Amino acid sequence: MKVVAFNGSARKNGNTAILVTHVFHELEKEGIKTELVQLAGKQIRGCTACYKCFQNKDQRCSVKDDVANECIKKMIESDGIILASPTYFADVTAELKALIDRSGFVSKANDNMFNRKVGAAVVAVRRAGSIHAFDSINHFFLISQMIVPGSRYWNMGIGLDKGEVEGDEEGLQIMKTLGQNMAWLLKKIH
Repeated sequence: MKVVAFNGSARKNGNTAILVTHVFHELEKEGIKTELVQLAGKQIRGCTACYKCFQNKDQRCSVKDDVANECIKKMIESDGIILASPTYFADVTAELKALIDRSGFVSKANDNMFNRKVGAAVVAVRRAGSIHAFDSINHFFLISQMIVPGSRYWNMGIGLDKGEVEGDEEGLQIMKTLGQNMAWLLKKIH
């Protein structure tokens, strides 16, 4: 089994990635392979609404000059998907939103190819707005017919400067519980 995480943060290895590594630790303890894809510094654009994915039905986006198809391929090959983002003006980053839109259309065009995969949101936040970002990610999972495990609270960690989330004890416990619940669910499904 494998879980791939996409970090939508502009910062590599910042608070968002730190939170994901805490989830990964629990998954790895259960023998589940993990991979972190950081979108920082990579080109990804929003959907052009060309609908060619519905004509081609080849599990790919017709726009091929950015990282979207590489990400979609990793999503297809994984049993679980984590979408992670810092909170930008009460929502996910533009890069993560582009991945959601592009992969979502490709999934719909190809008989809901993400259905019954396990999906989990991870959100880093300075103070407020994380619930909307959390909801944006979960809306993608739910419309994609994915299965979403819960945790002891919403999947968020608080911190502004790089590394500050390490001081959010509750946030780290939420990530630990999320990883445990995701591992349990993946094992039950498989």
